[in-house]
Amino acid sequence: MPEIELKHVSKNYGGVTVIRDLSLSMETGEFVVLVGPSGCGKSTLLRMIAGLEDISGGEITIGGKVVNNMPAKERDLAMVFQSYALYPHMKVADNMSFALRLGGVPKAERDTRVAEAARILGLENLLDRLPRELSGGQRQRVAMGRAIVRNPRAFLFDEPLSNLDAKLRVRMRGEIKALHQRLGKTTIYVTHDQTEAMTMADTIVVLNGGRVEQAGAPLELYNNPANLFVAGFIGSPEMNLLDVATLGAGTTSVALPSGAHLPIPHPIDLPSGTPVVYGIRPQHVSLGEGGVAAQALVVEPTGEAQEVRAKIDDTELSVVIRDAPLLSPGAAIALQIDASKVLLFDKASGQRLGK
Repeated sequence: MPEIELKHVSKNYGGVTVIRDLSLSMETGEFVVLVGPSGCGKSTLLRMIAGLEDISGGEITIGGKVVNNMPAKERDLAMVFQSYALYPHMKVADNMSFALRLGGVPKAERDTRVAEAARILGLENLLDRLPRELSGGQRQRVAMGRAIVRNPRAFLFDEPLSNLDAKLRVRMRGEIKALHQRLGKTTIYVTHDQTEAMTMADTIVVLNGGRVEQAGAPLELYNNPANLFVAGFIGSPEMNLLDVATLGAGTTSVALPSGAHLPIPHPIDLPSGTPVVYGIRPQHVSLGEGGVAAQALVVEPTGEAQEVRAKIDDTELSVVIRDAPLLSPGAAIALQIDASKVLLFDKASGQRLGK
């Protein structure tokens, strides 16, 4: 039985529908990441699970029990917000124990739970400080500690790292993943950052316009996106999506508008001239003699590689080059495309071809 399940859930604000007939299940101990662009409905969905937003239709169950009309405080879920939401006049220990005190938990047990959470999160030396005396990362750990002490059925995270700098975000996402592995609790995590989704999730749910575009393991979505939206959203740098035309049944290449040919993994049974979209990740293109003639436009060294914006005739694409001398803008290059990694999509529907 799923720990948390949504069945045909919808949410309307007046005449605007933000969640559309959405069904989803999360298993016990699973780390599920809801990802998508701003306005796709991911935070609204999380707040509906938490009981902070009413649902307009469908059913939400937690532990097999329907919770549509259950108040948030009775759902046994702990939520960590983007803004930390710490009480500025309370010390760290009091912030962490506040919900327990409201719930009538005896002081001795409160102190024990706070001490254990502080030990897990490395907050032992900060318990007597006020929030203003903490760094952003320390405040986020306090917010996580406040959730841990409640020993909830599941954790809900709403973009908890978006206020942190890039280096601290990387460290904190590692801490959150390690915390999940240690506690083994079902976790639902909302982010717009697909790198966070790829590195943290057991299951990624890609949302768009209030609907699930695809759900699955990170590498499944990376290697086998169901449609153009998922292909363009998952992966960094993002997948190259190029407009091409087929060359007829039995051929193993397609043509750019300029006429240049690009390889495909196997023949596709479509009439010559059928418009399709050609997907290839920048990491799957390399330099090599006899490849497709191109020109380097912009070169960005990253240390371990160089990210190159290149042009084949009038079509631009991104390439990640490793183990090669630094290119110069304007240089003539030849690109070898790994045909086994090429994905093709229907131009009209956006759906993957030949799955």
